[in-house]
Amino acid sequence: MKVNTILRIVAGILLVGAIAVALAVLPVQDYLARLLSWVESVGPWGPPLLGVAYVAACVLFVPGLILTLGAGFLFGVVWGTITVSIASVLGATAAFFIGRTLLRRPIERRIADSPRFSAIDRAVGQQGFKIVLLTRLSPIFPFNLLNYAFGLTGVKLWQYVLASWIGMLPGTVMYVYLGSALKSLTEVAAGQPEGGAAQNVFFYAGLVMTVIATVVITRVARRALNEAVSEHQPEARPVAGQSVSPT
Repeated sequence: MKVNTILRIVAGILLVGAIAVALAVLPVQDYLARLLSWVESVGPWGPPLLGVAYVAACVLFVPGLILTLGAGFLFGVVWGTITVSIASVLGATAAFFIGRTLLRRPIERRIADSPRFSAIDRAVGQQGFKIVLLTRLSPIFPFNLLNYAFGLTGVKLWQYVLASWIGMLPGTVMYVYLGSALKSLTEVAAGQPEGGAAQNVFFYAGLVMTVIATVVITRVARRALNEAVSEHQPEARPVAGQSVSPT
């Protein structure tokens, strides 16, 4: 084994270990809450700074749900969606490159015993864009791990980026919408609601429709993904000495 390969493996293991220790020891959720408070105070620089934090969260295996909800709370549905959509794709792409290079060996060991991912890997070889899109619409792996895991497959970069952006968009809109709704409820509770009754009705009707659409899309995508992946799962072979009788 080459020295450079050994060094990359060691560096990858150390990085994974450091991230795991940091997430276990540090009050990550408190840090995220403080980050959102700071982002709110910087005015127009808020969206790009939140985007940078989101990219870092993707790379460091930090759940981005709080940041997504926070984007909706701070910036509203439109700008919150734009911010999170761009940042999540950039973060997923950064993790993809790291998974394909520096952390390749540790990620391989992490998913080596997953027959599900093995089937996805084979399916990606034939239908890269479709499989990435379906896994984003109905993730069967944690989001951050999936970003790294796709780096081990043969999917092309443009397929990964485009499919990830399209596939993550429905969930992004839903959670950003929920964050914006939380702000609206907070304003109502404080007696300072924005907009009239008609505007609020349209807002919450849009939220309900967004949630319903996301749930439906997720269920349809899960069925399609199961069908696509099942075609690439190896069939169980009978043990030597046993006969297989028709049923």
